Amino acid sequence: MKPWIAYTLLRLGVFAAAFTLLMIADTEPWLAAVIATVLGFAVSYVFFGKLRDAVALDFAARREGPSHDPDRDAEDAEADFDSAAEPVADDNARESSLEGDSQSEADAEQQSSEPRQL
Repeated sequence: MKPWIAYTLLRLGVFAAAFTLLMIADTEPWLAAVIATVLGFAVSYVFFGKLRDAVALDFAARREGPSHDPDRDAEDAEADFDSAAEPVADDNARESSLEGDSQSEADAEQQSSEPRQL
């Protein structure tokens, strides 16, 4: 069994046991849920440390993943293809933005030459 499944089942078991005992003790349901949640966290933190570390290592190993992923390669190839088609539209946008930049620079120069009034 994978460590994260075992860890999750143990935590749910602790919560269920604490919740059941509190409900038998005639505690309000919302209060029993809160107390059972805190007890579940505390018990899993204190007593299930090795299993928690195993879960962390398992997640880290999954995160590293395989060095070669066909899906990733296909997505990268599609992204490269899409980016190769975009520069034509970008050139037109750049020209219009350059015109706007030169106009805004002229506006800024005009404003800076005017005296400021306080």
